[in-house]
Amino acid sequence: MKNCMFLRKIVSLKKIAFSFMLLTAFVNNAFADDSLINQSLAKMGVKAESITPSPITGISSVLTQHGTLYITNDGKYLFQSPIYDLTGKSPKEIINKALVGKLDALKDQMIVYKAPKEKYVVTVFTDITCGYCHKLHESMKEYNDEGITIRYLAFPRSGMGKQSAKDMQSIWCSATPAKSLDAAFKGEKISPIASCKTNIADQYALGLQLGVQGTPAIVLKDGSIIAGFMPPKELANLLAQHGK
Repeated sequence: MKNCMFLRKIVSLKKIAFSFMLLTAFVNNAFADDSLINQSLAKMGVKAESITPSPITGISSVLTQHGTLYITNDGKYLFQSPIYDLTGKSPKEIINKALVGKLDALKDQMIVYKAPKEKYVVTVFTDITCGYCHKLHESMKEYNDEGITIRYLAFPRSGMGKQSAKDMQSIWCSATPAKSLDAAFKGEKISPIASCKTNIADQYALGLQLGVQGTPAIVLKDGSIIAGFMPPKELANLLAQHGK
């Protein structure tokens, strides 16, 4: 009888030990080692702005100046690709939360056209030399009538060294940015202003991180992007569905 009880205790201890080993293995796999990740990124000449857990167990999300990368927590495997959440009625792209935070941090630099009866807020990366950006701006009243507030950030699609970037810097630095932007979209001459507290290079850099490749680029509240022009009613319908 005593021998049976002794054997049971040994079996129980073995189970506890085995469970502890499994837990240790899980913890080692589930939590990232930032030092290993940074060492691996350094091999590729990549510097991380932030390292955060991704929705996938064992994989971290890395924000870089070139956008979001994904890397296994042991630093062995790296990939760059959109991640989609398939648990809802339709696929939804997972956006790096750090990018949404950086977008909100620039809200004081945005040129805002607020809807009187606001239902939705979108951020639009725009370029005054872009034809469809002109079309979107000309439809501003219709967007506002649909309850859509438009917040503009600058994205000189030809790059920061071009005249369009200089012109947009002047617009954002003017005493009345919205009036200056209205005038620019009407083709009026832009009064040059060298610099101010707002630097549109920061806006352009964020656009690149978000994956903006052209203008207009409409960014929704969760950071997902609609590439190109979308008419007011269509955008309102999309935002209503997106909210669900």
